[in-house]
Amino acid sequence: MPLMPLSSARQAALDAIVPAAPERVPLLDAQGRFLATRVAASRDLPGCDNSAMDGWAVRAEETRGANRDRPARLRIVDTVFAGALPTTHLQPGEAARIFTGAPLPPGADAVVRQEAARATEDGACVDVFITVSPGNDIRRAGEEVLAGAPLFDVGQRVGAAVLGVLASMGAMDVCVRPAPRVAVLATGDELVPPGTPALPHQVYESNLILVAALAREAGAEVRQLARARDDEDALREALTRLAPQVDVLITTGGASVGDRDYVKRVLAAMGARFFVDGVALKPGKPVAVARLGDTAVVVLPGNPGAATVAFDQLARPLLLKHQGVLETRRRVRAHLSEARHKQAGLTYLITTTLEAREGHPPRALLRPQGAGQILQNVHGEGWAILPPGRADFAAGDAVEVELFDRPVYTPVEPLA
Repeated sequence: MPLMPLSSARQAALDAIVPAAPERVPLLDAQGRFLATRVAASRDLPGCDNSAMDGWAVRAEETRGANRDRPARLRIVDTVFAGALPTTHLQPGEAARIFTGAPLPPGADAVVRQEAARATEDGACVDVFITVSPGNDIRRAGEEVLAGAPLFDVGQRVGAAVLGVLASMGAMDVCVRPAPRVAVLATGDELVPPGTPALPHQVYESNLILVAALAREAGAEVRQLARARDDEDALREALTRLAPQVDVLITTGGASVGDRDYVKRVLAAMGARFFVDGVALKPGKPVAVARLGDTAVVVLPGNPGAATVAFDQLARPLLLKHQGVLETRRRVRAHLSEARHKQAGLTYLITTTLEAREGHPPRALLRPQGAGQILQNVHGEGWAILPPGRADFAAGDAVEVELFDRPVYTPVEPLA
């Protein structure tokens, strides 16, 4: 069977899952989720004209010409704290002590910060040492947002700042897409659990932690971590047990065409429908995506470097689609730091950091890359994309770099 181009494989993988139905959850439980409905402001923010400083509420015209030698003396008629209402309408020649966040008394149109004024010894008056303009140090009602104005669209990721805004509107819960429930199954007779002695020919099982962490970064809730031997019966038992418990089952190892690479064979025998079976991608070529009953299954290679790339390109988009969004990453043009030879028919994704150069596109500093390597991904900023159709790239050639930071999320299907 010919390998699928990477772009086609990504689209085909998305067909293995549909967005989950929205649910309402308490605000803190929504952190990291994606909004399933638009959110509008339920009130003005701020809710009233209030002081941006501790100081004195005044009529601005009465401070004209004030300085240290000739202060404007005003009679103190009120003290207003945050959460309290003023008790007095300021008349000419009057001021009110006011604190940050407190509502502005009627008649006042400016605030003098406390270091620019001083109460007299008897506490009856305040001497103002500066001239202020109307509106000075006042936060106007609705200056941040007016009631009814749109705040967040469908597909907005709910971070701390979004939660803070929702709480400031009095919200107790919010409508989001639920996290996909995920199980990770690692296969291979060579695997040894961390914490136990390993012989030189054995491999510590790192993929369970690696893939589970990648799934969590994509918003998933990891429910199960499991291991299975390179044995068809053991694999069938594990797949039968895990699949009904989760939305997405991710396997690592046993994905290629070796004598003991059983995962795809067992899935096919169980009636799984394959959407992707091999991608023109390196590392990660054996990756597959299938559906077993109601569960999407992603078959990753066992080598951690290959598993990372294949997860990023196929499993991550699938997990995000379950949450109702598609991800678009920023891309920049950069010049290769060194020459690379590749298979002409494959897309290569190489871990990269960028080196800024004044007046020139950045340099893509390629890291050592191999299917079994993983250290190169630490501090990586993105993938340098070596597209199909060419076998040789020279140092200085311009390529696209897909950056990991600040992606844009758009809804799969906008809701009201």
